[in-house]
Amino acid sequence: MARRKKLYEGKAKVLYEGPEPGTIVQYFKDDATAFNAEKRDVIDGKGVLNNRLSEFFMTGLTHLGIPNHFIKRLNMREQLVRAVEIVPLEIIVRNVAAGSMAKRLGMEEGTPLPRPIVEFSYKDDSLGDPLVPEEYIAAFGWASQPEMDEIVSMALRVNDYLSGVMYGVGIKLVDFKIEVGRVYEGDYQRLIVADEISPDSCRLWDMESGQKLDKDVFRRDLGDLADAYTEVARRLGVLPTNVTHAPTKPTLIN
Repeated sequence: MARRKKLYEGKAKVLYEGPEPGTIVQYFKDDATAFNAEKRDVIDGKGVLNNRLSEFFMTGLTHLGIPNHFIKRLNMREQLVRAVEIVPLEIIVRNVAAGSMAKRLGMEEGTPLPRPIVEFSYKDDSLGDPLVPEEYIAAFGWASQPEMDEIVSMALRVNDYLSGVMYGVGIKLVDFKIEVGRVYEGDYQRLIVADEISPDSCRLWDMESGQKLDKDVFRRDLGDLADAYTEVARRLGVLPTNVTHAPTKPTLIN
């Protein structure tokens, strides 16, 4: 499709004006970043994989009645999504102690949590996306208490879905983050899942070996990130079973 006006460029995606009012074209880049973009690289095929994987997960949410911004995939790297007013929070759901949580609390990485824990962080790269309590969120007007309650409920529903899907293909969902946006339909406002759901935004471990199949491969120099993401896509049926490595333009199943 013809390139349209650029609205925003982030670390992993570019947003363009959509073909119709209220729509946006979301383009997935091959860029990989870690540690608040202090570590960078370009991984051939990463954007293609994340585009298709995010489509897979968002479509699954739609089938379960969990509202989200996804409309349709346009091509290998772009999808059409609803324009939303992003709530300036990252919503993190943790099932297992890992990453910053394990470090912060002095826990051994891999320790199962007694129940899923939902955290909020304030979206500000310059501050390192700090964790914030609900009192801050309400006081600064980032979200109301009813919105926070709805966000937590939605995040736990997403967790149930993703955990089940991953368990079915031998992958443990350690944690993930989502973003939520407001959409307006006349005088009515509702919250929907936005941004993306992909190995960029999840921690995924093989249930038998513990092998990491997410961006920690890049963060910790554990191997080829494209291999890890391709393995997730292969298990989920997004790639043909005979694909072992993601070339620059993987062959995807429609």
